[in-house]
Amino acid sequence: MIGLTLIGLVLAGMAATLHVAFFVLESVLFRLPFGRRLFGVRAEHDSPPLRLFAVNQGLYNLGLGIVVFLGIVLVAIDAGSIAGVAVIVTGCAIMGLAGAGLALTAPPRMIPIALAQGVPPLLAIVALLAGG
Repeated sequence: MIGLTLIGLVLAGMAATLHVAFFVLESVLFRLPFGRRLFGVRAEHDSPPLRLFAVNQGLYNLGLGIVVFLGIVLVAIDAGSIAGVAVIVTGCAIMGLAGAGLALTAPPRMIPIALAQGVPPLLAIVALLAGG
């Protein structure tokens, strides 16, 4: 496996792991005071309707993480797997787009989270396509 491909797989793995962590924050921890505060929800009575959105968003993030991990497995099994790279690139492109959307719409305190969400998958795409 050439160097850039390996770097791309590592970055994609980091992005997928982050998205699984986002799932935990949004779908599991949101019901706790810590989780609500993390998302700027102060009042507990505001939590139930917002929790529906948080759980749904968390499941999207979990799905993206699983898809990218699947692509990594496909490439690990067969280094020349065009399908594996395509799966990773597609998942990472969606992650990068979501990160850009967050960066453009969120308050300034959320910019580091948007960068963490969007930069690793975009770098993974660049490395995978350059290494392929």
